[in-house]
Amino acid sequence: MELSLSTSSASPAVLRRQASPLLYKQQVLGVSFASALKPRGGALRFPSRRPLPRPISCSASPSTVEPSSVEVKKKQLDRRNDVRNIAIVAHVDHGKTTLVDSMLRQAKVFRDNQVMQERIMDSNDLERERGITILSKNTSITYKNTKVNIIDTPGHSDFGGEVERVLNMVDGVLLVVDSVEGPMPQTRFVLKKALEFGHAVVVVVNKIDRPSARPEFVVNSTFELFIELNATDEQCDFQAIYASGIKGKAGLSPDDLAEDLGPLFEAIIRCVPGPNIEKDGALQMLATNIEYDEHKGRIAIGRLHAGVLRKGMDVRVCTSEDSCRFARVSELFVYEKFYRVPTDSVEAGDICAVCGIDNIQIGETIADKVHGKPLPTIKVEEPTVKMSFSVNTSPFSGREGKYVTSRNLRDRLNRELERNLAMKVEDGETADTFIVSGRGTLHITILIENMRREGYEFMVGPPKVINKRVNDKLLEPYEIATVEVPEAHMGPVVELLGKRRGQMFDMQGVGSEGTTFLRYKIPTRGLLGLRNAILTASRGTAILNTVFDSYGPWAGDISTRDLGSLVAFEDGTSTSYALASAQERGQMFVGSGVDVYKGQIVGIHQRPGDLGLNICKKKAATNIRSNKDVTVILDTPLTYSLDDCIEYIEEDELVEVTPSSIRMCKNPKMAKKGRQ
Repeated sequence: MELSLSTSSASPAVLRRQASPLLYKQQVLGVSFASALKPRGGALRFPSRRPLPRPISCSASPSTVEPSSVEVKKKQLDRRNDVRNIAIVAHVDHGKTTLVDSMLRQAKVFRDNQVMQERIMDSNDLERERGITILSKNTSITYKNTKVNIIDTPGHSDFGGEVERVLNMVDGVLLVVDSVEGPMPQTRFVLKKALEFGHAVVVVVNKIDRPSARPEFVVNSTFELFIELNATDEQCDFQAIYASGIKGKAGLSPDDLAEDLGPLFEAIIRCVPGPNIEKDGALQMLATNIEYDEHKGRIAIGRLHAGVLRKGMDVRVCTSEDSCRFARVSELFVYEKFYRVPTDSVEAGDICAVCGIDNIQIGETIADKVHGKPLPTIKVEEPTVKMSFSVNTSPFSGREGKYVTSRNLRDRLNRELERNLAMKVEDGETADTFIVSGRGTLHITILIENMRREGYEFMVGPPKVINKRVNDKLLEPYEIATVEVPEAHMGPVVELLGKRRGQMFDMQGVGSEGTTFLRYKIPTRGLLGLRNAILTASRGTAILNTVFDSYGPWAGDISTRDLGSLVAFEDGTSTSYALASAQERGQMFVGSGVDVYKGQIVGIHQRPGDLGLNICKKKAATNIRSNKDVTVILDTPLTYSLDDCIEYIEEDELVEVTPSSIRMCKNPKMAKKGRQ
């Protein structure tokens, strides 16, 4: 049976019925699938002499995103061949930012003697500390007289809103996939979005130098993911590049890598089309990202869709046809290498930064003053988790923070809304309480961490999922959880996920490393506080990744914490004498000589239910002579980070966040309700 993919109009589903999937993959991908998949847990090995995959002529597909009424009219579009706009997308920790580092170095963005740190694109302090990308960032390189605008995107599912809006600026994506793990939950999410936009996709199998790399399985799994996401024939005809981002090598075959990333650059130029532009049309640019500069004010970043934008030009800023205002462009920048460079004009198809437009918001269109029409606004998926932010009411309030009032809190949260489209803020039950909704616990935790570093002091409540009612049925969000755990610790992890109402639908053994991949569909409620529990059950060896799947029926009650809290019942300073007896009741959060207040959580009780303790008690002065001094040996107190505290607290507890300290306490309002 022979398939002609270049002329076939049949869908992938039809082709799959007509022919063997392996034959289809062999013809589409140009790689040998004769060995197919080995049994679970078996390592895959390539033949020592395997012909190189044939170069593939990639092409983009029409977007499935609904066009606006403005775009329905047929326009004469030109293809600009001297520019490529690409986004690098992948699951967390699959090597996107490291790959960008190598691309920048090999494109001679920096001087030969210039000392550059690792993960150049992760410029934020918080990104460097956590080792993850949080904000998308722009850079550009020049390869063979072609300017390549590169956007590095976050890999964590909680920052999916950054990825969704970035895809508006580009014409193709580099989908980076780990050579051992293969497609992961976030890989599915970002690929789905890219295919909906009709973008061309170049698959980069990264970390090919890992000992247990299984590139054939990874390409196979990625192709199946394309089929599952209803990709068109052209999109399924993707180019696979094998690379080692940290070594700066790439090739068309896993066994034959070039000494540099040349094959990757060639694939970008060949497979990613230049931007479609309306060169002589009325000016149109969608503000996709916002930055702030103390001297220049708000800076709008986006791709110019039509016309020419000039410095000093009068423009119209539109949200819709009816709501428009006028402004003037004071400064104009384009991205060259790693920097923003001032310019007098920008042609359609390029990515630029615009200054001088006050109060511009993400999703607004900078258009021609006379004939300008707005582009469709950016849509992102709805948040799934919410938390309450309130003014700090503890006895220690105002000691460490610079901004402590509800007005300070409201202004800061409203500023966050301007550039964080996936977040929502609503008023709470009282005037000093705000409900912040986000894509996940980490999404909101990063905001909390940034605020405390800026000098804010406030309290946050436990995370809660956002449920929906459809036809009088209660629905809750479900997520796909992928756990990578050594076989020795698999039993406790499976038991833990089962208690959280998780349903396993896939299990795979991975090569010689003795690691098992477990895939679960689990309610978002069950994930709250799960990360620490899994680390404890696996002795710190398990890796948990999650991504939102869909809303489903209510799963029933879930118990997330079995143990109670140890609570201080008076103000004062902790003493070694009191802690020596208190630590027999459980694990302590505080050491000796620490100021505590009534209602503060000072430890984890070893039994269910809370227990009040006096950890400020001093040894009676009258008892000194009768007893010899006994050396007190205190256990090392537990150190909980902000993320740990938010995972730990229950419904009647709060986290007190200040620039210097993170404390947990019982909610005084809930205590009053309990007494009534």
